[in-house]
Amino acid sequence: MRFSVIEGWGTLPDGWRYQEVAGAEVDKQDRVFCFTRSEHPVIVFDRDGNFLRSWGEGVVRRAHGITIDADDMVWLTDDLHHTVRKFTPEGKLLLTIGDPDKAAELQGGKPFNRPTHVAICPKSGYLFVSDGYGNSRVHKYSPDGKHVMSWGEPGTDPGQFNLPHNLVTDRDGLVYVADRENHRVQIFDGKGQHQGQWNNLHRPCGLFVDRAGSGLFFVGELGSGMPVTEKTPNLGPRVSVLDAKGQRVARFGGRFASEKPGEFIAPHGLVVDSRGDVYVGEVSYTGYGQFLSPPREMRSFQKFTRAD
Repeated sequence: MRFSVIEGWGTLPDGWRYQEVAGAEVDKQDRVFCFTRSEHPVIVFDRDGNFLRSWGEGVVRRAHGITIDADDMVWLTDDLHHTVRKFTPEGKLLLTIGDPDKAAELQGGKPFNRPTHVAICPKSGYLFVSDGYGNSRVHKYSPDGKHVMSWGEPGTDPGQFNLPHNLVTDRDGLVYVADRENHRVQIFDGKGQHQGQWNNLHRPCGLFVDRAGSGLFFVGELGSGMPVTEKTPNLGPRVSVLDAKGQRVARFGGRFASEKPGEFIAPHGLVVDSRGDVYVGEVSYTGYGQFLSPPREMRSFQKFTRAD
């Protein structure tokens, strides 16, 4: 399995920018939703990269995760707002989970302290929220936003987390959590019971399960994150493709962080459309560009197609 990059995909209006793309999603029509950290938080394209619209201006504090449900409703996880919010595809707010601008106690276990992502179970409709930068928890909610249960605590044992950064659910209702700084993906049932884990990953950051039923999982791996290992090869940043047992079937990206087409700086959020094309958003400014002299925006969004 191989992937080829489509260089220059996505045309922004004149004078617009991404700043960086924290998350990406697609709806049933394969329209692409980029969750950016620019003045235009949600930017929507058709599958050919033509600009359609934007929304979220003045509403989003800091983009982190985006999820589109079976009804094409858009769920935004805003880590500095400490909320998960549900919107129509045009940007009308329908539901808020969490206390806006109010963080729960640091590592106290209650929602939310800088949540990172929400997954919606296709089997039950329940919501699962990874929480996140200031907590080490997964929270479960009913479809109408009522808290059901939570699990997790800081640590490295099974069921413990060190920055649960992303999560997905499969058709059987299993919950897969990108436990980023523990370098693994942990697997749970819908009641938080540990079912296993996948290792041989390096700082798994983005996570997506193919909705077409292939059983493939796409993992965005951040790379070293430490100056002392910045030039160490084979740590990413990259995207790995795993089967349902966690075995790697493909991997793409370079040996080091790079702005070259098809390589990565900081893959953060990714999605696969109905045709198998992969869209990868990167927090390239936070991860690298802000440290340059002078600081500058770097490439932060790429589209890949299957090349075999």
